[in-house]
Amino acid sequence: MSYLIYNGQLMEEATFKLVLPNRGLFYNDGFFETLIWADGGVRLLSYHLHRMQAAASALHLTLPAELSTLDGLGGFFDQLVAAQGLTMARLRLQLWRSGAGLYTPATTTTDYLLTAAAYEPAVPTGARADFSQHLRTHFSPFSFCKGSNALTYVMAAHERASRGLDEVLLLDSVGHVAEAGAAAIFWVKNNCLYTPAISTGCVAGVRRAHLLHTAQAYGFPTEEGLYPVKELLAAEAVFTANVATVRPVWQVGENSFSPEPHPLVTQLLHWEASY
Repeated sequence: MSYLIYNGQLMEEATFKLVLPNRGLFYNDGFFETLIWADGGVRLLSYHLHRMQAAASALHLTLPAELSTLDGLGGFFDQLVAAQGLTMARLRLQLWRSGAGLYTPATTTTDYLLTAAAYEPAVPTGARADFSQHLRTHFSPFSFCKGSNALTYVMAAHERASRGLDEVLLLDSVGHVAEAGAAAIFWVKNNCLYTPAISTGCVAGVRRAHLLHTAQAYGFPTEEGLYPVKELLAAEAVFTANVATVRPVWQVGENSFSPEPHPLVTQLLHWEASY
């Protein structure tokens, strides 16, 4: 039997009915978080809460009190995972503006839905990647959060599959490297860790933030900026990172990178595991 949590209430999935009108469905008036529950709790929970607070502020939404603290969030996630009988879970927390209306919002209050599915981590093999031929990211006051811009990533996944790639990479509107289809992108060159700036329109990933904080805490130089494609192609090592995994990129277009683990990346991931 499957369960979910809707506005704080644990219920059987089969009994849930979405109340209409729904501003999330009608106008994408909200955002979502994808989280991994493992080893007794949600990975990087404080980073998720920080992004939720930033997204709510950008969209002029008020987070429910039970979703506004680490203890509240953790309790809800633990409750649903226990009800599902899962040992590892992929969680999705969808939040949207309450009430009806047309384009003009009538309230800042928020409804939410939490679902859970079994999660089995995949072994991160090296990825063959290339840049998207059709899609670009676009910066906005809310492009950093996971919300109405998700169609870009749906189409990116479609292009990745249709081209037989392991990963598709996205540029911003003027041609700077932005991100991967469902992950942040990093590269190492001259003992420095590089990643595109949020101003490219990339998602402010929680793993992205944690890797940067870890590197800085251990004195590993980092740079966030606007980089042309040639900067990435000149790297010593390239990898993608999201809440689920870190994955080496062995090839971008016709450009290949060493399949051997880069020692600085290995060291960074060792630091991250203990940070």
